[in-house]
Amino acid sequence: MLDLPLARALHVLAVVLWIGGVAMVTTVLLPAVRREVEPARRVEFFESIESRFAWQSRVTTLLAGASGFYLVWRLDLWSRFHEVRFWWMHAMVALWLVFTLMLFVLEPLVLHRWFRERAAVAPESTFRLVLHLHRVLLVASAFTVVGAVAGSHGLF
Repeated sequence: MLDLPLARALHVLAVVLWIGGVAMVTTVLLPAVRREVEPARRVEFFESIESRFAWQSRVTTLLAGASGFYLVWRLDLWSRFHEVRFWWMHAMVALWLVFTLMLFVLEPLVLHRWFRERAAVAPESTFRLVLHLHRVLLVASAFTVVGAVAGSHGLF
């Protein structure tokens, strides 16, 4: 039965590193780039730093998904997806899907090039868009984490 505590621990670790990284980028890195880097170079500079962080995001997102799936399978929690009171399980899956699509499909295939081309024409509004998207993702992540912790401890 050690597999369940280990799976939970890996799941929490993955979520802490993943969402903690989103929080750091959103609340520390992006404001510092806005303050310290001239508008024409902001997106390029931000992407140069964020690209170093991308591997951590991909690994932790995969670990969170794999451990979450394992927990649902091992504990046979599939029926929870049919009950509204377990909305936080849906939120976890939806958030994971958004980040997985962003990190593995949209960013490498479309967004990276699109943001660079857009920043060449409209650097300030492009950077504002990047900041806004990160804020939306952080708020959604925080809402999901609070809901998941509270829900898994019987609040809902």
